[in-house]
Amino acid sequence: MRTLNLGILAHVDAGKTSLTERLLLAGGVIDELGSVDDGSTQTDSLDLERRRGITIRSAVVSFAVGDTTVNLIDTPGHPDFIAEVERVLNVLDGAVLVVSAVEGVQAQTRVLMRTLRRLGIPALVFVNKIDRRGARPHGVLAELGSRLALPVAAMGEVAGAGTPEAAFVPYDGAELLDVVTLHDDALLAAYVRGGEVVPPARLRAALAAQTRDALVHPVFFGSAITGAGVDDLVAGVRELLPAAGGDPGGPVSGAVFKVERGPAGEKIAYARLFSGTLRVRDRLRLPDGGEARVTGMDVLSVPADGAPADRVPADGALAARTSGARASVAAGQIARLRGLDAVRVGDPLGEPPRRAGECHFAPPTLETVVRPARPADRGALLLALTRLAEQDPLIGLRQDDARGEVSLTLYGEVQKEVIQTTLLEEDGLEVSFMESTTICVERPLGSGAAFELIAEHPNPFLATVGLRVEPGPPGGGVVFRLEVELGSLPYAFMRTIEETVHETLRQGLRGWQVIDCVVTLTHSGYWARQSHAGGGFDKSMSSTAGDFRALTPLVVMDALRRAGTVVCEPVHRFTLELPADTTGEVLPVLARLGAIPRAQGPGLIEGEIPAARVHELGQRLPGLTRGEGALDSAFERYHPVRGPAPARPRLGHDPLDRKEYLLRVLRRV
Repeated sequence: MRTLNLGILAHVDAGKTSLTERLLLAGGVIDELGSVDDGSTQTDSLDLERRRGITIRSAVVSFAVGDTTVNLIDTPGHPDFIAEVERVLNVLDGAVLVVSAVEGVQAQTRVLMRTLRRLGIPALVFVNKIDRRGARPHGVLAELGSRLALPVAAMGEVAGAGTPEAAFVPYDGAELLDVVTLHDDALLAAYVRGGEVVPPARLRAALAAQTRDALVHPVFFGSAITGAGVDDLVAGVRELLPAAGGDPGGPVSGAVFKVERGPAGEKIAYARLFSGTLRVRDRLRLPDGGEARVTGMDVLSVPADGAPADRVPADGALAARTSGARASVAAGQIARLRGLDAVRVGDPLGEPPRRAGECHFAPPTLETVVRPARPADRGALLLALTRLAEQDPLIGLRQDDARGEVSLTLYGEVQKEVIQTTLLEEDGLEVSFMESTTICVERPLGSGAAFELIAEHPNPFLATVGLRVEPGPPGGGVVFRLEVELGSLPYAFMRTIEETVHETLRQGLRGWQVIDCVVTLTHSGYWARQSHAGGGFDKSMSSTAGDFRALTPLVVMDALRRAGTVVCEPVHRFTLELPADTTGEVLPVLARLGAIPRAQGPGLIEGEIPAARVHELGQRLPGLTRGEGALDSAFERYHPVRGPAPARPRLGHDPLDRKEYLLRVLRRV
């Protein structure tokens, strides 16, 4: 059978989970349709998901559509959980983007579709809720073309929109001609000549080819609640989206997109295989250079005779076939793997696949301090948060031993409730959060260089390190380069310098992470391994990796101090739709919030605003626009902070204070 790894993506409240339930019912995975309102859906397995009616963690389930096994991945729609969506994108063959026929294109819709198009992932659009009062299918179709700039192909029209009897009426093929001919020269020639009847089968084949190349996005209409249009969508998924590729006989190459803990606390990794075949007891190369052995495996599949898959287990994760010691997963399939204790979300398995580890969405821009209700629970809290960070790599942890505090990075305030509830229900820990603050970064202002030579004052280490720090291109991260000969230093020492440079630049001159810079190794030197006559290794006469690890931070910060840095805050690009007569009231408020309008038209303002002020703007908007304003914002870039630059408390040994640093590192006065 063919395999298709399909993602269901949408803005919050578009009906994505309800559509997933309908697809599972159609595929025979469940016998009864679950309800988001009643908390009875299959893929929302967390208690908090059921109570809040939102998806927080991605879930995977498999069913058969004709000759195709569909591995369906339900993803969160709330912007605070965009990290869950990000890791799923790396394993998809195709996607269904769900849009509400009532609310239309929302901010999250634009972010998701922009990312799908950038990655070239084929996508169908399902305009949901055509049975709801206020449904406007034709208006939403126009929005898809105008606000998303999508080449869309409506696959039919809606009869009785806004009523319980609303139905999807598919086109017979001729209506698709105008869209399909745009990207098919042969069909265009036939269309221009006229008089030549293009068979519907040829049109559908051409549309399928264009959809798989992400040139056109077919649009279906329907209702996940009534089932209208869902059968046509299922047929479109099978016919228009590409099957998973990959050579089962090639080298093993896969990616981990989800990590969870089993009943006994064991780590379980969800992985998609792009190439090769993986079996129980096989050893895998991990990103840290080590190896791990697969001790168990659950393979996402359906029976070969096309019968319905097993029911979703109580944990809501998987309709799976377990084959014990003989289990194997081949290219294109998804499996749950056990035994990979060191693996993290986003890690490649074996040969790194093309999209593994890529970051497609903006980084989290908020940070908060989490505190246990009882001081005695600090150790247990850190352990629990570390486990959560394994499941969500964008939950960044910062432990301040001096203050006894742990900081978390966040996308939004809803994450606080999720983390708080998870810690209470899974670990019995009551916690509170401090007010969220904005995460800034630092960029070098110019070029700065520093070096310290071995056996020369004031360098107490048996190592020579010289570094130059200079600005890099925006979005370039930290790039490490060599200006010394490769053979001038053992590889282990070279690697230690590079790793320490990256680690040190997590805290710049004012405590923020340094980004977009180039660090060049300009000087290097070491003392080779030496021993006394008839004796063993003498550390006092030989360089070790510890010497380079201790010296490099001093050189990095000295060079960075000479280069200088500027603190930058995250800036969001925003689009504000509002009644035209309220513009005069909104513009002064935007100015007070530090927003800069870039374009303005009747009922529309576009511009940039500091990320720290987006929440306040959203709160004030209803009162300024009679409740009719709509705000769409997304991270755009980092911009130098206006006014005094904020500082962040430093953690660990501070190489900016040389005397104190050496006292702590050398453990001597």
